[in-house]
Amino acid sequence: MNHSKTYPPQPRKMVQWDWPTLGLFAGVLGLWGIALLLPAGWGAVAFVLLVLALTLHSSLSHEFLHGHPFGAERAETLLGLWQPGLFVPYLRFKRTHLAHHRDARLTDPYDDPETNYLDPEVWARLPRWQRGLLWINNTLAGRIALGPAIGMVAFIRKDLADARSGQREIVTDWLIHIPGAVLSLWAVVLSDLSIWLYLAACYGALSVLKIRTFLEHQADARVSGRTVIIEDRGLLGFLFLNNNLHVVHHMHPKAAWYELWPLYLERRARFVTRNHGYVYPSYGAIFRRYLWRTKDPVAHPLWHTDAD
Repeated sequence: MNHSKTYPPQPRKMVQWDWPTLGLFAGVLGLWGIALLLPAGWGAVAFVLLVLALTLHSSLSHEFLHGHPFGAERAETLLGLWQPGLFVPYLRFKRTHLAHHRDARLTDPYDDPETNYLDPEVWARLPRWQRGLLWINNTLAGRIALGPAIGMVAFIRKDLADARSGQREIVTDWLIHIPGAVLSLWAVVLSDLSIWLYLAACYGALSVLKIRTFLEHQADARVSGRTVIIEDRGLLGFLFLNNNLHVVHHMHPKAAWYELWPLYLERRARFVTRNHGYVYPSYGAIFRRYLWRTKDPVAHPLWHTDAD
């Protein structure tokens, strides 16, 4: 006879939804809706509201692919499929961004999908006008003005090449993106806004996001020294959902946006040591230093000499 004790099954742990992220998502939807409901003649106000809403929505999409607000990938994917910013399909963003989180490959001209560095041999073969354009793009002013267009052209060209080579999921990702884009444009048509103003706001939101990505990563022989900290708690820090504390995000990718500052303040010395002092006090400091100057060369300065 078996005398071993039989314990009752443990109750299932209830899923804890991320209510701050859900609340912010609802607020962004409201802001987007208010912009579309504004009467004719309020185009400038609508433009500003749309840029704010679309920038925040993109930052929230980043939260979705890292497991918020439900802790269930399918639910977060459904939430992310609607992209009112139009230009970047959520599933393409998700695939490329998760590939970017392979830290050993950060800044790699081939294996890091989010790098702005080029292989020096590729750079040397470019025509002079294209090198000049990319040099301007490596100033902060150039990145804001030209970065979205340059980035989208490069992104679409690579997707087309990869799709032709047999990566069918790319075509699927773009096709799934279309209904949400059509829904967004249909809502604009029903409003008093012009399509052109809405498209300009979509571009403007990408321009704001380019401020965040401008120097998120640098070429460094040490992987740990490649990711920045920007100690900014102002409007841009909020619009980026604290992703300016980028080394904290890379070390704790599952941490929610509102957890990043507490994590950073608790272990600031550790994070600063970790990234070898790659720290800026604010976005204001970055504007003052790099608005009209390049921070990095376009050609990867350590390519073929990395000692990871």
